Amino acid sequence: MDEYSLNEIEKIRKELVLYLKSAGINPFGGRFITEFTNREIKDNFDHFSEGIVSAKGRIIAIRGHGKATFVTVRDFSSELQFYFRLDNLGEEKYTFFRKVIDIGDFIGASGTLFKTHTGEITLEVKDFALLTKSIRVLPEKWHGLKDPELRYRKRYLDLVSNKNILELFIKRSRIVNEIRNFLEQKGFIEVETPMLQAIPGGASAKPFVTHYNALDQDMYLRIAPELYLKRLIVGGFEKVFEINRNFRNEGISTKHNPEFTMLEAYWAYADYNDVMKLSEDLIYYVANSVLNSPIIEYKGEKIDFTPPFKKIKFNDAFKEYAGITLSDLRNTDDLRGILNNLGIKMEKHLTIGNVINEIFDKKVEINFIQPTFVYDFPIETSPLAKRTENDPHMADRFEIFIGGLEIANAFSELNDPLDQYERFKDQMDAKNKGEEETQEMDLDYIEAMEYGFPPTGGLGIGIDRLVMLLVGKDSIREVILFPQLKKKEVNEEEE
Repeated sequence: MDEYSLNEIEKIRKELVLYLKSAGINPFGGRFITEFTNREIKDNFDHFSEGIVSAKGRIIAIRGHGKATFVTVRDFSSELQFYFRLDNLGEEKYTFFRKVIDIGDFIGASGTLFKTHTGEITLEVKDFALLTKSIRVLPEKWHGLKDPELRYRKRYLDLVSNKNILELFIKRSRIVNEIRNFLEQKGFIEVETPMLQAIPGGASAKPFVTHYNALDQDMYLRIAPELYLKRLIVGGFEKVFEINRNFRNEGISTKHNPEFTMLEAYWAYADYNDVMKLSEDLIYYVANSVLNSPIIEYKGEKIDFTPPFKKIKFNDAFKEYAGITLSDLRNTDDLRGILNNLGIKMEKHLTIGNVINEIFDKKVEINFIQPTFVYDFPIETSPLAKRTENDPHMADRFEIFIGGLEIANAFSELNDPLDQYERFKDQMDAKNKGEEETQEMDLDYIEAMEYGFPPTGGLGIGIDRLVMLLVGKDSIREVILFPQLKKKEVNEEEE
């Protein structure tokens, strides 16, 4: 169907709206509450087979047969077939139905249930009401919405025309709910911390900046809730978690969206070994609860979430997959030469921390398909983690990798305020030399630590990436309802 004929259809529908209004009929009607969903009606056919039943939803198909018409109606739960017949409705109402009702409209109806000769449960309509008139034609006319960018820009159409996408986001909601259930069963308390912050802390990332007019000062969308959650541990909470949005002013890719959902949890008196056990148990629990299995398929690979996960030290992984060691990097004057030998181009400042991260990102993490703990990280990349007691150049930190993706970051929290102050100073020195993605100096956080910050284990899990794994998608845009996209001009949208 070409654009001209599509515009003609929409013109006719707009004229129908005006006609209905002029006739005193509201094409955008009022409430229509039903006691049961379409799924419940179908699942309990025997119970509802006698008496009057009401149902509602959006029309997604119409099949006319002269004096009778079959209509497929979808609510959130399921589809249900409606049967409109001249003999039941009378000529006036049936003519109204044939003239006014289109695919995309919302209707409510009441009638009796029966099964067709093919066994399909059907509502024989005795009365109906137009609840909302659809003006634009749904993409289902063309067998669904397929173009990925259009699907992301018009997610509402994606949800209407691609039922599997609606089911995916229902599954996402269940995943988040099961994470909450698991942590609450373990005694964790859910809290909320500021998303608008005077100092962006808790991660090395470039923030989004805004201006608070009432205070006449710049503020930042948070890059992490970490430092506020740790303040709560200082204040007496022992197990806390937060599931909410973070914002980082970085690139957009299949693995990154500037607005993303994170779980952060903190456990007083624990360390990163305790958090390792907690995190693998959590992932295993969520997979079993939502998928009814600890085994998934991701990019053609079978992945098993059954604990215990594989473990490998950071330096051993670095040497095995990149062919160099941390000592090689710490004892060279030619960091650029090492990157060139590895075929890596890096735009960030040439610091040991940035080089370590770049090599790990490009050469190491992609190799971990089965759930793997990489632990004991270099101190240069861990400004908030506690130093390893027998090696001050390393930190008690781990990350979880699954399917070649970083899923979690965790460590024994640095609770020495003097050490933390010096590390913040080092970060500020790097910032003064032009490094944008550094930790800010937060003196209030240092003060809080000086009142006493108990030994604590912390955990951060990227919810979007975990959902990607569990639903088998290879782009983060597929699991975010409204991913960030470059703005299009109006004339571009219409082309």
